[in-house]
Amino acid sequence: MKTIQSVLIMILFLLPGLYSRAQQKVFSVKDFGAVGDGKTDDAKAIQKAMDACAAAGGGQVLFGGTAVYLAGPFNVRSNIELHLDPGAKIMANPDPRVYTKSAFGKNLGEGSIWIEGREVENFSITGSGEINGNGIAFMGAELEDSYELKPFNVFDPRPHVLTLVGGKHIRIKDVKIGNAAYWTLHLAGCDDVVVSGITLLNSLKVRNSDGIDIDHSKNVRISDCYIESGDDCICLKNRREYEAYGKCENIVVANCTMTSRSCAIKIGSENMDTIRQVLFDNCIIKASNRGVGIQHRDEGLVSDVIFSNMIIEGHLFSDVWWGKAEPIYVTAYRRATANSKDANWRFPPGATEGKVGGVRNIYFTNIKCTSENGVYVSAESKDKIQNLVFDNVDVVLNKTTNIPGGIYDRRPANVEGFVKGKTAGFYFDTAEKITLRNCSARCEGNKPPYFSAPVFVKNVAGFKQVDFSGWTAEISH
Repeated sequence: MKTIQSVLIMILFLLPGLYSRAQQKVFSVKDFGAVGDGKTDDAKAIQKAMDACAAAGGGQVLFGGTAVYLAGPFNVRSNIELHLDPGAKIMANPDPRVYTKSAFGKNLGEGSIWIEGREVENFSITGSGEINGNGIAFMGAELEDSYELKPFNVFDPRPHVLTLVGGKHIRIKDVKIGNAAYWTLHLAGCDDVVVSGITLLNSLKVRNSDGIDIDHSKNVRISDCYIESGDDCICLKNRREYEAYGKCENIVVANCTMTSRSCAIKIGSENMDTIRQVLFDNCIIKASNRGVGIQHRDEGLVSDVIFSNMIIEGHLFSDVWWGKAEPIYVTAYRRATANSKDANWRFPPGATEGKVGGVRNIYFTNIKCTSENGVYVSAESKDKIQNLVFDNVDVVLNKTTNIPGGIYDRRPANVEGFVKGKTAGFYFDTAEKITLRNCSARCEGNKPPYFSAPVFVKNVAGFKQVDFSGWTAEISH
């Protein structure tokens, strides 16, 4: 009797999914020749399934069973649900010779395309399987807190995992994705995107392995995700290669947990347009080099951004990674003068130097920080950072590594990269209108001699402080 009841319960549990699958056309990649043995390149079979599904008006492309579908580059199509059954894995072919398309057009030095969708609409990825970029296969020797990058001649073959350009109505839910050799999920010029419930795991030693890059995109909602990434976990930007798509705006990120060797949540450094109307809420940042960062280095504008209800935990890593354990970081400097092929792609066509736009109307509310460094705000002139509000932001300084501190990191900028001196709970250098309200700074555990005042203020017009609690009563000027 119990066996019959168990079977009935299982049927009732499966019925919604079975009914949903029955209502749409299903194109199994195995029916188109995919082997799924982890050795055979199944890219051609996958592409056939994608194209057949699109030609039929859409449906589900199924990666079924417990199988590893090794694949080189392929393209996704509109009106398709890419579904990964439990135990199914799409794995990037480790042979760098199969990657021939640059991730950034004529800029050949920043990775290649693996899975791509151009101008796709109504595209989704679902299921509890995995998309694996096979990133370690593209790395050089393993170092203490990073991997060496293999040398290349002009074209960098390291594949980005998933690149969607000009997409509309995109849904990515519940899957596991990661082990990227370069960026993991790149949304360029996309509109109406939901990313929810995914687990994104990259090696914390792989440089350039961003988690989610929102580039010239709008109306994006990211929620309930767990992200570990060597480079930035979630990054908003406007790169020149995709400038035709305009502003990056109307972005909401909520209920996510992140760990990064670089910056867990970052805006910049590439921003040649406008990033505006952005909300980050209810997030936990653990064991990261930098917590929340606005790293403005181009002529665009960053405005109307709220960071609220966060716990940030940081500590120092080697200089391979940008950042010096700043839990909150806002800087605005023009980038370094172009003196290499890499730098030239960061400037307007024909230019060898750039300029930096403004950062304004940024709000930090109810944030608890514990790190080896304090909050850092700095700009090349006062007008570049305007109207920052810190409300109920608490900073606990605690030295937890043997890596030297007393340094703030301004790379990449057309000024000295490292600022050496005293570490403050809040360090404000060159800005207009900064408000510190109901905030605190204190030391805990080991207090090195370079921990100085709770607040350091230099060249700030319109600084206001209300109800501040610190380990000394003084404010340095």
